Amino acid sequence: MVTKLRIYFEGDARLRPGFRQFLSEIANAASGKKCQFDLIATDGTPVQDFRDAMKTHPEAWNVLVLDSDLGRTAVEGCDPESIFWMVQIMESWLLVDIDALKRFYNGGFQESALKGNPNVEQIPKADVLTRLKKATSETKSGEYHKIKHAPKLLQEFAPNCDRMFRLILAALG
Repeated sequence: MVTKLRIYFEGDARLRPGFRQFLSEIANAASGKKCQFDLIATDGTPVQDFRDAMKTHPEAWNVLVLDSDLGRTAVEGCDPESIFWMVQIMESWLLVDIDALKRFYNGGFQESALKGNPNVEQIPKADVLTRLKKATSETKSGEYHKIKHAPKLLQEFAPNCDRMFRLILAALG
């Protein structure tokens, strides 16, 4: 049974509240099983931080959540059961629920700017950001900004990450 779970995510520490909310089911399950749960921002060095954790925290289940554009070769030699891939960029998840985006931006949201490929896992990174910025440029909250908006938005959205939740929750028993 897992007694320590450390989840490393690619990004700035200011995204931690959004990821904590997003992973709340896992955090609650860990707490209920007396498993220590840590959420670690990697701030630009996700693979290196994860590899270091394998040495410095061998007693824990170290898990890495990465943007899929990083490339599979970066984690060669790592346990594939500990690596979970997000869409190309986290913002792709936001395109799944237009109604939630409209509520968050509260007026001035240009829904038509998000039209295009409905398969968010295939939309190139640059296109996602361009669409979001265009859709939000005239809102009260202002143009989409990762650090200002993403932590709050992450709390509103759930990605297609069934595998990660299933495996971690099963390991917590």
